[in-house]
Amino acid sequence: MRRILGIRTGRGSTLDPAIEKYLLDLHATMDLESFWKAVQQLLGAAIPNQIVGLTLQHNPILPLHVRWTSPMPSGFFITQPLKKFVDAQPHRKIVRIANLFSNRHAFARSTIFRRFIAPQKCAHAICLLFWQQRRLISAIVIMCTSAQGDLSPTEMKLLRQLYSQFSTALRRLRSLERERAVRVDLEEFVRRLPLPTILLRWNLKLLFQNPAARQFCAAWEKGFAEARVTNAKSPIPVEILNGCLRLKQEWMRSQRRGARWESFEPKQVRHASTHGLRATIRLKQLNEAVARPHFLIECTDSRRLEEPSITRLPHLARLTAREQEVTRLVCNGQSNQEIADAACLSVPTVKKHLHAVFRKLEVTSRSQLMALML
Repeated sequence: MRRILGIRTGRGSTLDPAIEKYLLDLHATMDLESFWKAVQQLLGAAIPNQIVGLTLQHNPILPLHVRWTSPMPSGFFITQPLKKFVDAQPHRKIVRIANLFSNRHAFARSTIFRRFIAPQKCAHAICLLFWQQRRLISAIVIMCTSAQGDLSPTEMKLLRQLYSQFSTALRRLRSLERERAVRVDLEEFVRRLPLPTILLRWNLKLLFQNPAARQFCAAWEKGFAEARVTNAKSPIPVEILNGCLRLKQEWMRSQRRGARWESFEPKQVRHASTHGLRATIRLKQLNEAVARPHFLIECTDSRRLEEPSITRLPHLARLTAREQEVTRLVCNGQSNQEIADAACLSVPTVKKHLHAVFRKLEVTSRSQLMALML
């Protein structure tokens, strides 16, 4: 007789010790692979099974991510009548595959049984379907052998309890994936910015810092002359971190009044002795999944803003005289051939200088270069 585990919920309730650890692991997952491992372990401890499958990101019916505990042919979810059921029954959470057929004989003769279930030496299959509005986003498939038998009513009750646990973990996983995607996009955006830009987490740990910001921090710590000739990394200046702390304290006090992060005025931090070095600190919300804002720090060297336009850049890197000439001609709207004729250069040499300009100024196109020089 099989022992049926349970998830006892409610006031003063406890988890079944046999699955408590696996539930904790499930809710601690941070990516697809750790989630898949936790699903296998939890189902292995709670429900007798032979094969477990996991799919994510159905678009609209074919999953983009598929995991099985045993090699499985593709196309499980486009097999009739499962595809017809998924299309017609959005929001159905749990389905026995055999119930999609008129009788057990029709099920045994079906393509889904002969192609996917029988080759795994299984006789029963159940799908847990997870939806976002009316779109299928994920599924967990459980197959059992004849000896293991179909799930009993008690086991189905347990599976419904596990469904809510899987659903909660999936929502958290999707939230983390969205946050990671936003951060990757933001990192690429920050990296390409010509102005020194820093992004700190709420705990003041560094999240992003583009090359221009690293040079700015070196100039703040060592001065311009030494920063030009050294490649040593400098930490975020203490004065800037203290400015973030003050803004953080204001934000925390404001929560009692229900103020939002957008209402906060940016803070200005200036270097104690070097004229022109300053930083502007703003609160920045990455997305709705992030509970607290981040600190966006925009660094400025006003001394360089007073130099001629060709050197009006926060980078400590300098263009050569020839690169400045090529940049000026590009900003005049001239083509590579026209630049070559005007500067008495070959077209390949012009391209070589232009590539060096793009690399030093961290731009990727002529339009970005022209916008930078305005």
